[in-house]
Amino acid sequence: MKKAVKLSLFVLFFLAAVVLIGKHSVVSIARASQDSQQELKYIRLFMEAYQLVKEKYVEPKTPKTLFEGAIQGMLNKLDPHCTLFTPDQLKEFQVETSGEFGGLGIQITKTKDGRLMIIAPIEGTPAYKAGIKPGDVIVKIDGKKVTPSMTLMEAVKLMRGKPGTKITIWIWRKGWAEPKPFTITRAVIKIKSVKYRILPGNIGYIRFTIFQRTSVDEFKKALEALKKHKGLQGIIVDLRNNPGGLLDSAVAISDFFLPKGDLIVYTKGRIPESVKSYYSLHNPVIPTDIPVVMLVNGGTASAAEILTGALRYNDRAVVVGEKTFGKGSVQTLYPLDMGYAIKITTAKYYMPNHQCIDGKGIKPDIEVKLSKEDIEFFKKEAKEVEAHPEKTEEVRKQQEKWIDAQLKRAMEVIKEFHLFKMMESPKGKEGKKAA
Repeated sequence: MKKAVKLSLFVLFFLAAVVLIGKHSVVSIARASQDSQQELKYIRLFMEAYQLVKEKYVEPKTPKTLFEGAIQGMLNKLDPHCTLFTPDQLKEFQVETSGEFGGLGIQITKTKDGRLMIIAPIEGTPAYKAGIKPGDVIVKIDGKKVTPSMTLMEAVKLMRGKPGTKITIWIWRKGWAEPKPFTITRAVIKIKSVKYRILPGNIGYIRFTIFQRTSVDEFKKALEALKKHKGLQGIIVDLRNNPGGLLDSAVAISDFFLPKGDLIVYTKGRIPESVKSYYSLHNPVIPTDIPVVMLVNGGTASAAEILTGALRYNDRAVVVGEKTFGKGSVQTLYPLDMGYAIKITTAKYYMPNHQCIDGKGIKPDIEVKLSKEDIEFFKKEAKEVEAHPEKTEEVRKQQEKWIDAQLKRAMEVIKEFHLFKMMESPKGKEGKKAA
């Protein structure tokens, strides 16, 4: 019986080998190279190991668990950016990159004692309109009790759904004797990736938290709002702790700053479709006489480094802060059967100076670290959020008002630009001579 099972498994993996080698016919397999024969040997080795684990491991494991682990183990041998997505993980990943989903519009967290607490409702969303408040505790979701063992992901999955459908969540609020039900209709919730404001000195500030499909449109709106301020002195683009995201979004945003025809980035890999060059396709929307400063640190990675490099190596921006992460590789998502997908590295990208920053990062033009005062302030704020999650939104607003050492230096660079420009102008030179 065992021999029959092993024979069946070998046939299964032999057929898999046919696909692996390139979907050739059996005749072409017979003529396969030494490498192909090696592949068949290792597939048989894997089949033997799989059968042993299945039969003899101390606890029974499902084929799903074993095969998912095997695939992920193979991808882990490549680099940290390669991964397997289960059907649920793939849906979540697609939500993150799309920038919108069907849900209630709340930010949630798990407290130390396992409660599911609302950090804040997003303004204008169904939860906000229903009267949900920061600090509310969700005790039941559509009849399912929230327990300490329920993960954030499980809770999010229960609350997200098709826009237009209804869900009832039971809320306990401080001062209430018992929980109360809130029936809310799901809607499309957009995740904002761009924040902006005007800093002292009439300096525009734009912060990208991630690059997703909606980032370009959000950036356009931010620019329109900033342009309404007459006499804009410059723009600070804050990319600190931005892990990256979609390459196309970073390229499109670079186009707003650069003259038509400037090289933004290019990629190279083994497969022909991985060799691509990206250029600025339009004249700059932001006038070239408006100075731009990029704020970066060790958490600035991937697509955020592409935008930084595109502006820095085309002499369009000054980079202030700390060395970036150094993720110079491109990942491609490939769908698999049964709703799975794998994300694997298919190319490396190169800056306009023809250098690949993978593992190296981008060194700032002006290196500035956070001050001791800054670090103490952020530590204090983090402790406040940990102790009182319901105050997260309030703490965030306080942080936005804080001018840290890196941001302060970026503002000084813009002021220095205008001072230098004034000194270089004919009027400025005459004034200098008269003095």
